[in-house]
Amino acid sequence: MNVEKQGALVKQLIPLAVALFAVGTDGFVIAGLLPQIAADLGVGVSAAGQLVTAFALAFAVSAPVLGAMTSAMDRRTALLVALAIFVVGNALTAVGPNYTIVMIARVVTAFGAGLIGAAAFSAAAAIAPEERRGRALAFVMGGLTLAIAFGLPAGTLIGGADWRLTLWAVAALGVVAAVGIAIALPSISLPADSLSARLEPLRQPWVFGVLSVTVMALAGTHLLYTYISPALEGATAGSTTTLTVILLAWGVGNMIGNNVAGRLADRYPPHRVVSGGLAAAALMLGVSPLVVGSLVPAVVWAVLWGITVSLPVVPQQSRFVAYAPSASAVLLGLNSSAIYVGIAVGGALGGLLQEQLTPARLGLVAAAVSLLGVLLNAPTVKRRTAAAPEPAPVTG
Repeated sequence: MNVEKQGALVKQLIPLAVALFAVGTDGFVIAGLLPQIAADLGVGVSAAGQLVTAFALAFAVSAPVLGAMTSAMDRRTALLVALAIFVVGNALTAVGPNYTIVMIARVVTAFGAGLIGAAAFSAAAAIAPEERRGRALAFVMGGLTLAIAFGLPAGTLIGGADWRLTLWAVAALGVVAAVGIAIALPSISLPADSLSARLEPLRQPWVFGVLSVTVMALAGTHLLYTYISPALEGATAGSTTTLTVILLAWGVGNMIGNNVAGRLADRYPPHRVVSGGLAAAALMLGVSPLVVGSLVPAVVWAVLWGITVSLPVVPQQSRFVAYAPSASAVLLGLNSSAIYVGIAVGGALGGLLQEQLTPARLGLVAAAVSLLGVLLNAPTVKRRTAAAPEPAPVTG
């Protein structure tokens, strides 16, 4: 692929990454604002954490439904509709006077976010040549990792003064993303699918197995991450600035891991990258109770944890695109739903376990969940090989 074509591809991918940056900032920033949200809305931290769970669950359920409803649209139009819903939802969250209204607003926001994720990744897979598909998906996923690295800490810092300002900033990001997509993204038409067609792959054991791995990967991460603010209380002593530094370190780790994951997915069998990433993440989660009480160890640990938890995501997407390129929109949409099912499961489980464990010890259970993902990944390789050999990795 020559330099001119690479430049053209990057220009088309940038607005997709910006859209994912907005979604990522919105989806992750709440975890860093739980104490402020809980105090303002008059609820406990665990109840505030369920705003994350509700968002994730609404995302997971709505994504395939809205994806089917909008499948006849070209991807640019679908993204613009999704971003409009996303912006309205964040504005409603920012002005919500009580917990109930804020909860409803988070669900509305999730409807838009779910459609953005599926449409953005399917658009990236459609416009990228096969030999650069993994890197194209990683570029778009980079919007999420940039949100973690910069959007999340910045939102947490802003939210230290007023958490509602952070949601207004996220709504503004959605507007910027919409403008970029309207200008730079070409019209992209994909085959229209009904809801039943979108759910049909779930009947295939290999597809269901890979989605289960995605769920476990995200559940392990978010079991601890949703309650990262109280978990780091010993290291931060309640300082929003110190918490922001640690979240920035975690985000930098995610950026590194995402970049590495895209290259590994293009060169090695993706299932190996997934298993390696999950095993490494389990190790980092397992040692978390030993390091979250002091600032310097917590920062180092946050970088390493960020690297490891980001490794499985892009290879999972690459597996689906390689499995059935013509059905990539459907499979990537299901994978996006699985990501948010994992976030919802992790957040809900973390909230329940806080009555038995301190937040600082949630990493022990999270490590076990990640290891379960490794165990679930092994049978998916056997099932896929029985159906057809996994495509050879692309080199160069």
